[in-house]
Amino acid sequence: MLGRRDNFSLFFLVADLGCTLVAFQIARWLRQVLPFGVYLDEPLYGSPLLYLVVPAVWALVFVTLEVYTPTRALRYLEDVGTVLVAVTTAILLFAGIAYLFFRELSRLLFAYFYILDVLFLTGWRGVARALFRWRPGLWRRRARRVLIIGSGPVGRQIAQALQAYRWAQLEPVGFIDDQPAAGLSLPWLGPLSAAARVVRAQGIDEVIIALPLRAHTQLMELVIALQELPVNIRLVPDVLDLVFIRASVEEFAGLPLIGLREPVIQGMDRLIKRAFDLVVAGVGLVLASPLMLLIALAVKLDSPGPALFCQQRVGEGGRLFWMIKFRTMVPGAEAQEEALAVETEGEGPPLFAKRPDDPRITRLGRWLRRTSLDELPQLINVLLGEMSLVGPRPELPWLVERYQPWQRKRFAVPQGITGWWQVNGRSDRGSHDLRVEDDLYYIRNYSLLLDLRILFKTVGSVIRGKGAY
Repeated sequence: MLGRRDNFSLFFLVADLGCTLVAFQIARWLRQVLPFGVYLDEPLYGSPLLYLVVPAVWALVFVTLEVYTPTRALRYLEDVGTVLVAVTTAILLFAGIAYLFFRELSRLLFAYFYILDVLFLTGWRGVARALFRWRPGLWRRRARRVLIIGSGPVGRQIAQALQAYRWAQLEPVGFIDDQPAAGLSLPWLGPLSAAARVVRAQGIDEVIIALPLRAHTQLMELVIALQELPVNIRLVPDVLDLVFIRASVEEFAGLPLIGLREPVIQGMDRLIKRAFDLVVAGVGLVLASPLMLLIALAVKLDSPGPALFCQQRVGEGGRLFWMIKFRTMVPGAEAQEEALAVETEGEGPPLFAKRPDDPRITRLGRWLRRTSLDELPQLINVLLGEMSLVGPRPELPWLVERYQPWQRKRFAVPQGITGWWQVNGRSDRGSHDLRVEDDLYYIRNYSLLLDLRILFKTVGSVIRGKGAY
């Protein structure tokens, strides 16, 4: 949403905390009256500090996981998924605090609290969305009228986005451009020289400038002319095609600098991701060790050869490392890799994908692949820092040699055991280009919240077993 982001975030935060406290109180009452668990013959008292701890934990988690990003709230399903992950994280953190300081709380109470909080927070968002669509004036008295300067690809993309979210009180009025493109979705209101007149005549509140770089002189004149009018002016730089992964905006000696190529995960983000990988991979390796021993024994009994299979893969920054898996193929299968791969058409030379009827896969190996249990030893790669739990899938060196330049962007982050394309179809996703585009989506939108969402969705993908071969 353009403008008033602080009000938006504060409104949602206060509403969420209020609903959470109500859910907590009702959960305490349900634990007392429902006939489940150990019978409580006296009221369930608790420290008043709980009513300070709960909102403090929820506020910390929700702000950290960026629940209140306005653009995310525009899409209900994405908003609900974000809330689900945030509530799960908050309830786990609260449970840890309660174990140390509030032992009188029962486990059933946490279950009731979790279910009620998810229902309340997702429910009120659905009601609010319906109300805003039905009565847009509930959030703002009138829609903010938006003028787009420039009818090129970037300008048309902005218009499409604004039209998709008219209910969010943003009303695109039209384009102005000296050479308007054909087939515009909004009316053409005049040339660039008429910008100030159009703003006055149309009652414009927001001006979005989406001119190409070659219009630098006209851009300067436009900004000077519009500065005298009571409108917000926003600039979409026409350098989007040059931005490989993420752009950054910073100030140096009073000058704005746009970074076109920077490390995607750095600083605190990298520290948090690494700490999360170490904790989850360490705990996972300990818990899965009995199962891994059984799988190793089964692999040895099923076919001759070692239980583990190590293969060189390309990791972050193009560095090579040895990825560990349970062996799912007959010995010597690696020598037939290129001969049996299935070509998939994309930009430039053809790339290759796995085939579902690969004759090299053993009987047990087919089951291990379908359940993804062959990937468990990669937790060792995660502990060694060669991989992450979530990220683009490590690629074979001979496939990377066939990559187009834009496809190599997927190595800008640590490669992962699971990733965005794996939870969106796995090997059934289609062409290699689509898979790389999924990886680039993950890179451009990286956050700890996205990692948590992918891990949750991975469980469903593994259960379904679709696309795993």
